[in-house]
Amino acid sequence: MKLRVSRKAHFNSAHRLFRKEWSDEKNQRIFGKCNNPNYHGHNYELIVHVTGELDLETGFVMDLKELSDLIKREIEETFDHKNLNLDVPEFADLIPSAENIAVVIWQKLRPFIPQDKALEVELYETARNFVSYKGEN
Repeated sequence: MKLRVSRKAHFNSAHRLFRKEWSDEKNQRIFGKCNNPNYHGHNYELIVHVTGELDLETGFVMDLKELSDLIKREIEETFDHKNLNLDVPEFADLIPSAENIAVVIWQKLRPFIPQDKALEVELYETARNFVSYKGEN
């Protein structure tokens, strides 16, 4: 019997969407207000979903306390109250769009989730803008 368990978390981060090799005009045209040279911030909402077989001995798909601790250690402590462009090494050469942030979060969590379990990351940049990533190419 397969089930999906989920854990919500949040973090607050600043970022700027831009490409160094583009002109200021092109960056402004493509990224608009998200290209603010002084950065801008979001209150990100994160939902991490783990899907797998129910362990009949524990009644768990995954211990949600372990998932909570993992998210806190790998994501919240890394991203919360940080400038993603400047403070998070994964974004040194990667635009911190919501899509790229979701992929990075998935990559940071995947090594700690048992391989027989599916992982999905759902990231809300705003209440109306969000992205989901399941590790598919």
